[in-house]
Formats: sequence, structure tokens, C-alpha cells
Amino acid sequence: MNRREFLSVGAAGVGLSARALAEQVADQKPKRVGIIGPGWYGKCDLFRLIQVSPVEVVSMCDVDKQMLSQAAEMVAARQVSKKTPRLYSDYREMLKQKDLDICLVATPDHWHALPMIAAVQSGADVWVQKPISVDVVEGQSMLAAARKYGRVVQVGTQRRSTPHLVEARDQIIRDGKLGKVGLVEIYSYGGGGGQDPPEMEPPANLDYEMWTGPAPMRPFIRGKHPMGWRQYMEYGNGTLGDMGIHMFDMTRWFLDLGWPKRISSSGGILVKTGRKSNIADTQTVIFDYDQLKVVWQHRYWGQPTDAKYPWGATLYGDKGTLRASVFSYDFTPVGQGQAIHKDVTYELDKYPEDNTEPRLEKHCAPAIRAHMKDFLGAIATRGKPVADIEQGYISTACCIMGNLAMKLERTLAWDPAAGRVVQDDEANRLLRRPYRQPWVHPEPEKV
Repeated sequence: MNRREFLSVGAAGVGLSARALAEQVADQKPKRVGIIGPGWYGKCDLFRLIQVSPVEVVSMCDVDKQMLSQAAEMVAARQVSKKTPRLYSDYREMLKQKDLDICLVATPDHWHALPMIAAVQSGADVWVQKPISVDVVEGQSMLAAARKYGRVVQVGTQRRSTPHLVEARDQIIRDGKLGKVGLVEIYSYGGGGGQDPPEMEPPANLDYEMWTGPAPMRPFIRGKHPMGWRQYMEYGNGTLGDMGIHMFDMTRWFLDLGWPKRISSSGGILVKTGRKSNIADTQTVIFDYDQLKVVWQHRYWGQPTDAKYPWGATLYGDKGTLRASVFSYDFTPVGQGQAIHKDVTYELDKYPEDNTEPRLEKHCAPAIRAHMKDFLGAIATRGKPVADIEQGYISTACCIMGNLAMKLERTLAWDPAAGRVVQDDEANRLLRRPYRQPWVHPEPEKV
């Protein structure tokens, strides 16, 4: 008996309709995957997906020919079929095929919005890296597109799927061990890059015109691609938008928080002056939830307040304190209670290839795998994943407004229903960045 005969007999035996049988067979087929931006974290995300699901990576896109060909070789070696994906230099040509079940968007931040919207329009479910956008209207447009086209969109804020942080949320916070939380400090101490690299001609393997895309055209600086772009506001939202969004989103998830009532900020380039980098080296942001204050701080100079937690969150409750990071958590009770410590979960025995994968953050791999499993589960049920695009929009927009509050030197009050800053025309004009021609800024589509 061949496979078709077996399936037919099985269907008749349990009373399945031909349509239901076809849907079951279709569900058993490997998901067809494409990726836009298979650089550092693009490969980290894609290879974790390959580890947890028998997907078939059929297409890849990047504006760097060398990066693209190297990534394609690695994918062919890692995926079950051993096939080399089709390669594209323009995401629009890749998505024009309309043959993807899943599309990963892992470009620099200024290139998140347009590919993500085009991907959901093509019929794909999408994994998009954080922050989802470089301005607020982009994020609104991405959320509207996901809803209009009925696609599942998972944002790469994988703290929501980090095993030891899930434990901290469930067994410390939700179990009431902190009591009433009135203050959360979130922070990043360190980073910021080194000395200024020189301006130079873009490398021959890089289409710098396409890489720049809707951002302002600036001279190419050595190191800007593939990672140094984070030091320039033209392509992202500084340290608050890069590192801060992780800890702010984690805090919102920990405490079931939505939009803050008010956002204020101060800071700037206070110490690392005279450099080409134009992101703040020092910044404090207050996300005001009335009875709860969430305070972000980063600086590229001096020492961290706690050497064990140079990037993390500290939640202060009237019954105890919780410190949490990608590496561990520590609960310290008020009084004579039991302190609790938990380290990150590694899975190197189960996934030995993690040991040799170049530049993989091994401590993050289990979180990305769990985040991918959650994404796949939402695709199967057509439900919302743990880091649904709306959650990514809220966290991203709040960080963007933190930068705007610093720039405008005043507190911003947000109206979630209107999607605007309350009674502040100047701030509302800054919710949308100008796009370089011929690229056109996306607008929120009505369902």
C-alpha cells in the first residue's frame, strides 16, 4: 500500500472529509521560509527555527552579496534538504513570488517597516526583529497591515520566552513574592563603540544605495555595515531603541503593563563628545504609570551599579527585590525570607551545533528557540504569539517617544486611542520621519 492509499483508507476509517484530509497533509509539509537580512542576528534566528521545525528555507535576500552567499552555504549545510535557497538582492523580487509561509525580517532597524508590510501583503506570517520601526507611524502601519491581512507576526523580543525569566515572572512576581511594585529600574551600562572609523568607499559587495534605502544618504564609514549602524540615529533609535526596548518590553510583560501615561527624558552626548556617532551616551527616561515608575538609564562611561547586572532590570516591591537579566535572576526578600537565585538555561548538550556556530550568543539560543516555538504555535492556531506585533509596537513607540521627550525637553502624554501625543503638534510631527526618495513612507491601512 502506497502513502496515498494509506491516507485514503485512514481517512475513510475515521470519517475525515477530503478537504480535512488535504488540510492535514498540508500541515505536515515543511513550512517554506524566506529571510530578509541574514546577517548576525538574522542567522541566529533562522538557525534556531531550523532546530525546532523541519522548515525549508527557499529564499534569502540581502544587499551584501558576500554576506548572502556565505549565509546560503550555511543554510544548505544546516537544513534537512541540503538545498541552497534562491538568492535575491531586492526583497520586493523575493516576495513577488508569493510562495513563503514564513518570512524573517532581520535588517537594520530603518529597513524593518517596508519589508514586513510587504511580507504580510504577500501572504506570509512574519518574524520581525526589534525595535519594529524607527518612527511611530511606521509601527502603526505595521500593526494595521498585520491585522488587515490576518497574518501572525512575532517580534524578536525573546525575553518573553527566556526560560529563567518565565520562571521569575511565574514564581516570583505572579506568586506575590515582591508584593506591591512601585519602581522598576531598567538599565544598560557599557557599549557605545570605540574610536571613530574613517569614511571610505562602500565595499564592492555592498549595494550601499539599497542599504541606505529610506534613510538619509550619508558617507559610508568603515564598520557601519554590518553592525556599526547602531551608533547613528539615521538608522535606529540609539541605545534606548536597541537595548532599552528589551528591558522595557520585559518589564511590561512581567507586570502586564500597557501604555504609560507620560514619558519624560533627559540626557545626550555628555562624555563621549567630538565623535561621528550621534546617539546619546547618557540618558534617563521615566515611563510614568501613575502608581508605578519605570526608569531607564544608560551610559557608556563609568562602572555599572551592579557588576552582575550591567544590562537588566531591578523590580522593587514592598516585600522584596528582583534583579533580572539574560544571564540570571536574583530575588532578595525583605526580612528573613529565602533568597532565590537562578542562572540562564543552556541547551548545549541537546543542540551541540550551538558550540561551533560563529558569533552565537549561546545564552540567548534557548530563548530564541522557545520564541520560535511560540511563533509556530500561533501560526498553527492563528492566534497571537507572546510578542505579538501590537506588543512590539507599544514597546517600540514608547522608546521612540523617550528620545523625542529628550529632544524636545518636555514630558509627553500619550493618547493610545488616537495614536497621538496629547496637545503637542510639534511632537506629533516628529512621529513620522521623512523618507528619502523614491521610497514612500507607509500609512496605516484600514481593515
